[in-house]
Amino acid sequence: MKRLKSFLFSAFLGASFFLSAQNSSSWQQHVDYTMDVQMDVKTYRYTGTQKLVYTNNSPDELSRVYYHLFFNAFQPGSEMDIRLQNIKDPDKRMMEGDKSRIASLSEDEIGYLHAKTLTQDGQPVDFTEEGTILVVDLAKPIPSGGKTTLEMTFDGQVPLQIRRSGRNSKEGVALSMSQWYPKLSEYDFEGWHANPYIAREFHGVWGDYDVKITLDKEYTIGGTGYLQNPNEIGHGYETPGTKVKTKGKTLTWHFKAPMVHDFMWGADPDYIHDVYQMENGPTLHFFYKDKPELQENWKNLQPKTAEAMTFFSNNIGKYPYDQYSVVQGGDGGMEYAMSTLITGEREFGSLVGVMVHEMAHSWFQHVLATNESKHEWMDEGFTSFISSLCMNQIMEQNKQNPFEGSYRGYYALVNSGLEMPQATHADRYTTNFAYGISAYSKGSIFLSQLGYIIGQDKLMETIKKYFDDFKFKHPVPNDIKRTAEKVSGMELGWYLTDWTQTTNTIDYGIKSVEADGEKTKITMERIGEMPMPLDILVVNTDGTQETFYVPIRMMYGEKENPYPNLKRTVLEDWPWAYPTYEFTVEMPLEKVQAIMIDPSQLMADVDGENNVYQVEE
Repeated sequence: MKRLKSFLFSAFLGASFFLSAQNSSSWQQHVDYTMDVQMDVKTYRYTGTQKLVYTNNSPDELSRVYYHLFFNAFQPGSEMDIRLQNIKDPDKRMMEGDKSRIASLSEDEIGYLHAKTLTQDGQPVDFTEEGTILVVDLAKPIPSGGKTTLEMTFDGQVPLQIRRSGRNSKEGVALSMSQWYPKLSEYDFEGWHANPYIAREFHGVWGDYDVKITLDKEYTIGGTGYLQNPNEIGHGYETPGTKVKTKGKTLTWHFKAPMVHDFMWGADPDYIHDVYQMENGPTLHFFYKDKPELQENWKNLQPKTAEAMTFFSNNIGKYPYDQYSVVQGGDGGMEYAMSTLITGEREFGSLVGVMVHEMAHSWFQHVLATNESKHEWMDEGFTSFISSLCMNQIMEQNKQNPFEGSYRGYYALVNSGLEMPQATHADRYTTNFAYGISAYSKGSIFLSQLGYIIGQDKLMETIKKYFDDFKFKHPVPNDIKRTAEKVSGMELGWYLTDWTQTTNTIDYGIKSVEADGEKTKITMERIGEMPMPLDILVVNTDGTQETFYVPIRMMYGEKENPYPNLKRTVLEDWPWAYPTYEFTVEMPLEKVQAIMIDPSQLMADVDGENNVYQVEE
């Protein structure tokens, strides 16, 4: 049976994964940033000015706005610190033994970000700092369709690197500058999303960024955006053959980034900067520490990055920017606009893996941009799904099931008793374990299992249409569901509800196999609460195979035969409320060698033991 299962899965998956709208809201807010920042690399303190032009495309008049001040999380007693001290399984990167690293930060090691002055269209406004959120009462409301200009002076201190951003990482990177500036909160059809920075990820407003960064001229910067003055800067950006002469002790780097919702930069005096120009694709930049033990892996990473870029563009949609930067820094891997921060001291396979995952976020987070606080599974899960496929191809892993790790994780979560619905706010999970598996593993299975329901070709068509219809629109769960419905012709509300809003599990079993004259009667049972259609494989003693397909009634449709080389019989649909289902096969019982539910193993049935009937030899 194992060989049979292996063959069927390979035939089923095959090359079908590599086939090369409606809108949750009819409007999107827009914000353009102009910032000028001076960084002192000795004290890790910086000052800046920010001019922010905000366009209110909503139907509402706005009398208040909110900014995120993320660096304020890295202070003893912050919400992030207290949550770290109270969650059952704290992030080990943020702990020193059993103590919070944030709690022990000294005054010159903490992070902070403070607005010093703020005006609206030249008029002073009242503002209050509340942890990682700045609350601003406007001098005059912004009418629907109106614009306003907010101008701020601010200062900050880069925290010791603890989580994502910070200074002096364990790998020796001087500056990992993410979530470093006052960032306007998103306002959408649900209202404001002024979430405090406690543990998780982000939500932002699209716009154009114009950023100048002045710091010690020995430092090389890499990250978001297009450098506007490469021949003044050098550091590997200059036109070949250009002689770069700099005066003074500092350089001012000028970047522009169109239509993004974040801006990250990393900086270090010992960065190597490599440029890899893709054929018919964007320019790739690589920034990594000048250490002999890193160079071979980081050189070999570059063509793999180009392969990944091509894979994602072919299977999701065209990458919409002209550059992408892979920057050593941070504390693991984290995606940003047109770039990523990743730790670099890894085995080659791990280095490629983290690059692939973070690059995939360029589509599912930095172009589609779901609200990660509310729908993290749509970002992390969809990214995990597509990056598993990518790794299987570009690293020639040849896995029969590229998603096997996601299924193992999900089953471990179910068996732990710690599962919470995926609709849980990201900060409200009682354990990091439950959050991680729910977001990454169960989120990935949402797509791989959707392929089981509607067919693999329809799944890949759904992903492309979803990206094309919802890029730059902040989609919500209903949007991926409706896209799949339009592509497949099926009704899928039941799937979205049970999988993401409950902890209902899938558990079907073969209850009995009995002689029925010259036929065989098979009785199936639904043990779990979540409904699913069933592919059932029946194997004759002579080795012949056929499949039986049982749609569930609430789908009001059926998928095409996933096993075109095998005879398939489409049976009457199964109404969910009925706990059992019977059908007969045209062979006597003594000819039945084996029966198996879901030979693809893409249905996340929590008890596989009752899915197989096999005659003992």
